[in-house]
Amino acid sequence: MPDKATVWSRPSAVLGSPFVPSRDSPGGLVFFPIGDDNSQRVRIPFVNLGLITLNGLAFVAELTAHAQGGLGEFVRHWSVVPVDYTQHAGLGGPVPWTLVTSMFLHGGWAHLLGNMVYLGIFGDNVESALGHVRYLAFYLLAGILGGLTQVLTQPHSAVPTLGASGAISGVLAAYVLYFPHNRVLVWFWFRILAVPALVVIGLWAVMQLVSGAGSLIAASPGGGVAYLAHVGGFAGGLVLAWLFMPAEVRAARRNSGPYDA
Repeated sequence: MPDKATVWSRPSAVLGSPFVPSRDSPGGLVFFPIGDDNSQRVRIPFVNLGLITLNGLAFVAELTAHAQGGLGEFVRHWSVVPVDYTQHAGLGGPVPWTLVTSMFLHGGWAHLLGNMVYLGIFGDNVESALGHVRYLAFYLLAGILGGLTQVLTQPHSAVPTLGASGAISGVLAAYVLYFPHNRVLVWFWFRILAVPALVVIGLWAVMQLVSGAGSLIAASPGGGVAYLAHVGGFAGGLVLAWLFMPAEVRAARRNSGPYDA
């Protein structure tokens, strides 16, 4: 699912990277969502649409830098470079602002489009539940927590970390907390199925935790997927979503039984 914080050491190569569902795409290894139940949405998702637009504009800036031969410098300046935070190495851009700017950059078309599909499907309902201002604060805080998790778990890395998936992982956490029984339409082995959000997001969370543990054991110095940024964004998102939870959502959770759909 969300592919944040893909850690790339050769960004010029990334812009031409293929779509590989089993590793770098948001689809992961189980389901690829294509829609969800929007019957509970009561607000137009202005902020979510704005975030998608900003991600697209940032990618245009990356393409422009690539065309001018300056993509490597551009990515390093605006991405999170862990040693800049732990050792004041000064390899990248302004600390701590790169925790925000990095979440609008992506390593390629597949990385961008996959993340925006997830944000479009899950973000609108979360924004409707939280309201526009709280949703924006929630999104940025979840992304920052994902970036900080990457810094704390890879403190000696000089590889730039970028992508929206730390923030989107937080959005998934809020979605499964607020709408656990919502049906999510997923593409699975050439079939479209309606699966409870708890199952779709729960399986994804388990995969990220397992992959994150594996990345600690066998870290790749040349880059890869920053699974622990996903884990940090998701864990932080659960806490933030609980703290930000609107009264009507709390009431709905109290009144619904464990098997209600």
